[in-house]
Amino acid sequence: MSSSTAFPGQSPLAETAPLSLCAREPHVPADRLVAEMVPPPRFDSVRFDTYVPDPNQPSQSEAVTVLADFAAGLGGAHATGAGRRRWFSKKPAAPAGPRGVYLDGGYGVGKTHLLASLWHATPAEPSLKAFGTFVELTNLVGALGFQQTVRTLSGHRLLCIDEFELDDPGDTVLVSSLLSRLVEAGVALAATSNTLPGKLGEGRFAAADFLREIQGLSAHFRPLRIDGEDYRHRGLPEAPPPYDDEQVTRAAYATPGASLDDFPGLLDHLARVHPSRYGALTDDIGAVCLTGVTAVPDQSTALRLVVLADRLYDREVPVLASGLSFDRLFSDEMLNGGYRKKYFRAISRLTALARDAKGLVAQ
Repeated sequence: MSSSTAFPGQSPLAETAPLSLCAREPHVPADRLVAEMVPPPRFDSVRFDTYVPDPNQPSQSEAVTVLADFAAGLGGAHATGAGRRRWFSKKPAAPAGPRGVYLDGGYGVGKTHLLASLWHATPAEPSLKAFGTFVELTNLVGALGFQQTVRTLSGHRLLCIDEFELDDPGDTVLVSSLLSRLVEAGVALAATSNTLPGKLGEGRFAAADFLREIQGLSAHFRPLRIDGEDYRHRGLPEAPPPYDDEQVTRAAYATPGASLDDFPGLLDHLARVHPSRYGALTDDIGAVCLTGVTAVPDQSTALRLVVLADRLYDREVPVLASGLSFDRLFSDEMLNGGYRKKYFRAISRLTALARDAKGLVAQ
């Protein structure tokens, strides 16, 4: 259908044919992958002074103070070129005290808010500090290769890793090796972590578990506990009921910048695009419209969908869909398996984006 052709029953003057994610095969240069390692748009404006500590949880106020001091102390190694000169010196300069912080706390205490605030407060140009999830970091290594990733990030002042995931031993070893090399180069580290698969019923993830998994780096991290209410007991939000194919298609034609794709076709397409490019896949997309949503067939497909859901959520792109509701995407076996936290996160985020999309459908 051409861009001047209206969907039946709609005005041809007000509409253009929607975009298609399946028609996109972005090739993202390495410098863009690294340049995009910044806090998500929803955390653009957060700062330490916008974090509101719970007066009943003194550890929250303490965390703000400690992190603000940590940011202020990340002075000039790379700003003066000293960090790079260490590559040619006989003895690397040993940092005074831990050059890393680990934010240890449950859900709903604002760990990502604080981590992004640390990134914003660190006295360095954005090109000298990086922020990404554990998955984004492993995807960067997959796209660039290990040695190139080391070379690319070694000149940074700070690397923030949100949701450090310990459910994949291979990836944990890979990232731990990467962080060891970066610490040697003088890069400061900050991380939050996900819960281990067997500990979802416990109140929070223990700092000791994180440090044991990256035992070679333990001396470089200062655990910083942040107490607060754990919101997991609220469970998953109820997903809004899906629309029918015609409603989704009409909305796609009526919404500027919307994409329209068949869900099974999109899942197939994701297998042909490296996950590091999923952000570029959604460039300039105003809304994602999907027809025929079905249960995800296998774990590899499910994990790719999780990454796409994260990128859409980061960019606050509403998602309108027909077929199954998002709380039925993953099988009981998946939701009870080792990656269940990822799947619960994807359901929660897609549900939030589905709620954001309600206004796209003509009442």
